[in-house]
This record gives sequence, structure tokens and C-alpha cells, in this order.
Amino acid sequence: MNRTDETEDQLDLRQAALVTIDVQRDTLDGAPLEIPGTSAAVPAISSLAAAFRAAARPIIHIVRLYRADGSNAEPARRALVTGPTPFLRPGTPGRLLAPGLVPHNPIFDDEALLAGRAQRVGDREIVLYKPRWGAFFGTDLDERLHRDDVTTIVFAGANFPNCPRTSIYEASERDYAVVVADDAISGLDEQGRLQLAGIGVSLSTSVRISEVIHPEIAMRP
Repeated sequence: MNRTDETEDQLDLRQAALVTIDVQRDTLDGAPLEIPGTSAAVPAISSLAAAFRAAARPIIHIVRLYRADGSNAEPARRALVTGPTPFLRPGTPGRLLAPGLVPHNPIFDDEALLAGRAQRVGDREIVLYKPRWGAFFGTDLDERLHRDDVTTIVFAGANFPNCPRTSIYEASERDYAVVVADDAISGLDEQGRLQLAGIGVSLSTSVRISEVIHPEIAMRP
């Protein structure tokens, strides 16, 4: 099964927000929590963010932060988090967003994020910490999206089998229309595409989504 090709009238993004998942430096090639394919996907994720930014549509960068004592880690990762190599740890460069994803590469206010407060990094662009795999669990993401009259979520990020897939299912359970930019998400294979199609998720490319959300920026060389 090949990716689903969407026509412009089918890909309705008039009330869409972009949600990126865990696009942080420690997940890139050669980093402590390297996730294969994430570095390769960053240009597509960044181009999506640029298109949503130009269209003045909401962008939410969902991130993980792990305290050194592992107290806020999933049980399955607690031993890894408290090991000798820190990753996604407050105060370390690796917990920041991948270079180029957001203009000016903002420094995180770690304690504010850990307390559940969003950090604004643009006019309609925030960073939001999630305490577990899914972007909706223990966060006010749903409330924020409703306040912005968002009905469609475009997902990108790392690593599909874990946090993106959980977040996508959470969004589907809340009756959002879901679009996945399949060249802007690491770890998505043919089985994953079939699973997404089975719950009504639309698959498209970062270029196609950008063309619909903001045609002018998509046409730039």
C-alpha cells in the first residue's frame, strides 16, 4: 500500500494546527537517544513549521524532559534515565528543539515546562511538556486546541511507534481529524501506514500539506 494521495479539497486544513512530537537534539543522529530517521525528517518538519507559521496557524512543539532522578520518567525508562549518560535532561543542550525547527533556537524554561506551563516561542507557537508517551496525557493540549477552534491536527516528529502513535490515537479519540506528514515522522513503516488508515488518518507529504496551508511559501525555491 502506498501513501494516501490527498487532493486539495480532501485535505481541509482551514482549522488545522501543527503538532510536532519530541523533535529534540538528543534524538538526532549521534545523540544519546538517537532515533533513526529523525535527523533526515527534520528538514521536512521545519518546512511544515515555516508554512504553518506563515499562515498564522497554531504550532505546538511537544517535548519530553527527564529529571536526573527519573522521578518523572515512564517506569520502562527509569533505569535508562538515571544511567550515566543524561538525555532530555533539564539544563542540557540535548533537550532543546532540533536546530532550525524554530527561529532563534529558544532556550527552555525547564521548571515552567515541567510545571505544565507552555513556553511561547512565536506569535501562535508554543513548547509544551508531556509527562508520558501521549501529547494529551497530563497536558492542557486539548483545551488549547479548542480555544483556537482547531478541528484538524497535522502530526510530525519522532518516533512513530511510541509517542507519535500514542498522540495520534489520543487525537482520534477526541474526534479531531488527523493528518500525518509521512516524510516528516521517523519510524513510520508500511504496517504503521495501514494502522493509521484503519482509524481514518490521512497520510500526505510535507510539501503537499505546505501547499494547502500556505501556497505562497510552498512555492519558494
